[in-house]
Amino acid sequence: MASSPSNRINPWIVVWLCFATLSIVMSARQSVSIMTEDWVRNLGWSKTFIGSGQSVAFIAMGIFSPVAGNLADRFGARAMLTAGLITVSASFLAFATFPIAGIYIMGYGVLGGMGFATANSHLVSTALAKLFEENRGLATGIANSGATAGQFITVPLLTLSLGYFSWRWAMLAVSITCAVMAVVIWSMLKPTAEEAAERKVTISEEPLSTRLKFLLTNSTFHILFWSFFICGVTTTGAIETHFLPYAAFCGFPPVPASGIYALTAALNFCGMFASGYLTDRVNRPLLLGSIYLMRSLSFIVLMHVGTSYELMFLFAIIYGIFDYSTVPPTASLAASHLGLKIMGLAMGMISGGHALGGAVGAFAGGYLFDVFARYTEMWWLAFATAVVAGLMVFIISEKSNRSDAVLAAAH
Repeated sequence: MASSPSNRINPWIVVWLCFATLSIVMSARQSVSIMTEDWVRNLGWSKTFIGSGQSVAFIAMGIFSPVAGNLADRFGARAMLTAGLITVSASFLAFATFPIAGIYIMGYGVLGGMGFATANSHLVSTALAKLFEENRGLATGIANSGATAGQFITVPLLTLSLGYFSWRWAMLAVSITCAVMAVVIWSMLKPTAEEAAERKVTISEEPLSTRLKFLLTNSTFHILFWSFFICGVTTTGAIETHFLPYAAFCGFPPVPASGIYALTAALNFCGMFASGYLTDRVNRPLLLGSIYLMRSLSFIVLMHVGTSYELMFLFAIIYGIFDYSTVPPTASLAASHLGLKIMGLAMGMISGGHALGGAVGAFAGGYLFDVFARYTEMWWLAFATAVVAGLMVFIISEKSNRSDAVLAAAH
């Protein structure tokens, strides 16, 4: 771990604060899929329209993620995480107050997408990469596991609450939780004078065009970007948006279905820890490519589920372990191959690719269902793209975490 002045907050406290932030924000994003069936019945919206709103949020994330990453390099995690939480809170409050189609698209889709892009794993990964030299992968894995750990409790609770309260009250509760967490982050992550001075020194003086040119002409960046784009298609787009509607389509009751989804989150939590630990110790391209290939197998299981709880649990086990576990090796490869100096911008663009992939997956799932009246075609699409991502990543050459980070930063 990098040395630090005694009055600086312990880096492991930052890890757990980032864990809590991602837990809340990602649970908020997932809450829309929980409410899909209610909106179809009560608001008269089609699944294509609801999926389109999700796609708008992912597109907004894709556009704003590089901006948020670049701002994170300049203003630090405290300001950006707080801003992201407040933005998500405002978007949910707006839609809960005025539940109309336009507010869904503009409030949740555009404003919410900007908030999700700001309080996101790419900002967390960048902040921790600059705090840690040793155990960087482990710290990244622990913090980013918050993206699914919150769903282990939140998704079943939200689903259960819909039996007693309206979805509008559920969204209002999410809004309040995000606002409270924003206050906690702003209060706890106050920078010391030394940190403020360090940030001024480490801010890249190169023009944005130079940094973008370096990234766009770097083969490793393209592999990480497009593999993460596919990651978005197969996770945020396919599963986060369409798993619960698919479970209902197969005949699974809402509470057991959300419990199975919560199981994927619990296993994802473990998978992130394991992936972070292994990232510091094994060949990272081999690890990352293997994760994508193992994830592809889960979609073969999913398309044959039918009404079998056994196969649904098997899917949950495979997918849960190999879902968000792509984040630690991806962030580590970005740090060592692209450099800490511009990691915020790099991870912002890579995360933007993930969001755009999520938009494609979310829309494709709804569209293919409306055309074929089934989800099989979506699961075949997810399988094929996950295999492509795994094969792409194997091309990256392994490099030393520290020495090459210095070289890449000095590009």
